[in-house]
Amino acid sequence: EVQLVESGGGLVRPGGSLTLACATSGFIFNSYAMGWFRQAPGKEREFVSAISWVGYSSFYADSVKGRFTISRDNVKNTMYLQLNNLKLEDTAVYYCARATRWQSSRTNDFDYWGQGTQVTVSS
Repeated sequence: EVQLVESGGGLVRPGGSLTLACATSGFIFNSYAMGWFRQAPGKEREFVSAISWVGYSSFYADSVKGRFTISRDNVKNTMYLQLNNLKLEDTAVYYCARATRWQSSRTNDFDYWGQGTQVTVSS
């Protein structure tokens, strides 16, 4: 059974940092690109970042470029998202997902999702 479990969310002040983790099981992790999405209240789920199978390539939404960093550990079957210089508008539930095609930011190109972890940025 494919499982993705996010952790690391929390409450942080503007300008602060968090590291999210996505622990996976039930599939060959290093055979899949992976991604992060987020969903704020009342808004559609939006793409944040994705990383290739080995981790040499990645891309980001313009809104987080230069502030967030995606990475993966193919020994631990875990993906990470480092969130720096957080802004109020980064408040959302963050989801990790398994990609079915590389370099896509469309939710339809991701087939398995975690349950999400809440990130709240507030002063």
